[in-house]
Amino acid sequence: MNQGDTAWVLISAALVLLMTPGLAFFYGGMVRAKSVLNMLMMSVGSMAVVGVLWILYGYSFSFGKDVAGGWLADPAEFFGLDGLMSPEAVSGTIPTLAFVAFQAMFAIITVALISGAIADRTRFVPWLVFAAVWVTVVYFPVAHWVFDFDGKDADGNVTDPGGWIANQLGAIDFAGGTAVHINAGAAALALVLVLGKRRGWPKEPMKPHNLPFVVLGAGLLWFGWFGFNAGSALAANTTAAVTFVNTIGATAAATVGWLVVERFRDGKPTTLGAASGIVAGLVAITPACSAVSPIGALAIGVIAGVVCALAVGLKYKLGYDDSLDVVGVHLVGGLAGTLLIGLFATDAAPAAAKGLFYGGGFELLGKQAVGAFAVLVYSFVLSLLIGYLIKVTIGFRVEAEAEVEGIDDAEHAESAYDFATFGGRGGAFKPAGSASTSSLEESKA
Repeated sequence: MNQGDTAWVLISAALVLLMTPGLAFFYGGMVRAKSVLNMLMMSVGSMAVVGVLWILYGYSFSFGKDVAGGWLADPAEFFGLDGLMSPEAVSGTIPTLAFVAFQAMFAIITVALISGAIADRTRFVPWLVFAAVWVTVVYFPVAHWVFDFDGKDADGNVTDPGGWIANQLGAIDFAGGTAVHINAGAAALALVLVLGKRRGWPKEPMKPHNLPFVVLGAGLLWFGWFGFNAGSALAANTTAAVTFVNTIGATAAATVGWLVVERFRDGKPTTLGAASGIVAGLVAITPACSAVSPIGALAIGVIAGVVCALAVGLKYKLGYDDSLDVVGVHLVGGLAGTLLIGLFATDAAPAAAKGLFYGGGFELLGKQAVGAFAVLVYSFVLSLLIGYLIKVTIGFRVEAEAEVEGIDDAEHAESAYDFATFGGRGGAFKPAGSASTSSLEESKA
């Protein structure tokens, strides 16, 4: 074991965990004030449910012994993480439990990402049921496909087969463009179709209630994403440094790209657009950060910023109510980043692969497409089935009255903002400049 590598992976795991509260702020600021607590709780609930299941059988189901030719792992091999506390339990240069902790955070945020698409209309308990079932039958198998590499002996012989996308197909997904973003984006689209549109959408304006929350969330996501991408090197080495720098470049370029689109399409660049551009760039560079140069990262970032900015408008043309643009940013951004590896990959980068623009032909692009669309179809179909089963059994959507009056009160018996505390003796909230005559007289006295 290497102490520096171990420290970096544990720190990276903590950074990735911070991304989920960051996502909660990002999503929470984008919804209306009467829905913000429910939005925050959907992320917190994901942390709770997935954290428990990951320890019980999730890690084993993702990284245990392969039992189906690269498609499924044994969920019982490391049940309860049995046998992994020994000093001999090592993955590369780090303790296996450090890897367990790191990958747990990926599972948590992938589930939380889905919640933004169905904001303002989802019951909390059915959401937790969906989270538990979906992470079990969709995320854990897909994580095995993408992240579980073959174990080999000193002579290079495979002794512990891994997932089919990582090994048999050979597609590149360094930190989760397919397993996290395409996976979550496809599930989000499925649930949008299951739950239907918000009441009043798209005729009624449903603007973000707290843009500072949105920017705070985007900042926390960018900060945590360095653990997400650079931490996936699983070592404090050159690969970590390359992916760190590429994450900076792509995210900055995507923000510029998104704002340029807004300037020419809408007349003004917006704060919400800047925050959304940050996330679009982070999503797109996630699969590609080890395969491209810094210039390639800039190219992927600006393309993702432009494409995602245009894609979020498709919901109005096609009529699906993706509340917080999970499909437009995570599905489209994940597809863009995964496929663009086939164009911009360079053998000078740590992944040492060649894309079309570097003399590699179309082979890598084809592999990337197969991996991306296999995950998309698998996630979409199963998410659709799970969502419909919950809808027809325990119900998935809140009642009409709760949606209109406020989902926070209906689902959690709470309100994010207690305006009564700002009032005078009567308890009513009065905006600045609306003091009563008696109040003014009292202040003069």
